[in-house]
Amino acid sequence: FGYACDETPDLMPLPIWLAHRLAQRLAQVRRVGVLPYLRPDGKTQVSVIYENGRPVALDTVLVSTQHAPGVDIETLLLPDLREHVIHPLLPPDLEHDHMRVLANPTGRFELGGPHADTGLTGRKIIVD
Repeated sequence: FGYACDETPDLMPLPIWLAHRLAQRLAQVRRVGVLPYLRPDGKTQVSVIYENGRPVALDTVLVSTQHAPGVDIETLLLPDLREHVIHPLLPPDLEHDHMRVLANPTGRFELGGPHADTGLTGRKIIVD
């Protein structure tokens, strides 16, 4: 899923590299108790604006994360994700003033893991 390029220290395209860093940070803030209401399941996606083949701005950061029952997405989860997960990882050389941040855009995410979304096959799809 990708190709070697000079956009990141790991020679990966910036969107997938940032998505991986966000997923790692999400797990870290959960494990150390910064955001104790988070649970282990989650997904991240980053959309980057390119000009002349180079990344110039972050367009959208999407974080879907499992959480404890009763967590309000707009008043608790979204501000916490911005402060503790997303903003510490923003590359300083990319414009992000107009970046959209989406937190659990499909709604509450209280049940996680394979038993919550494998369907009849018992398997998750490749993007999961």
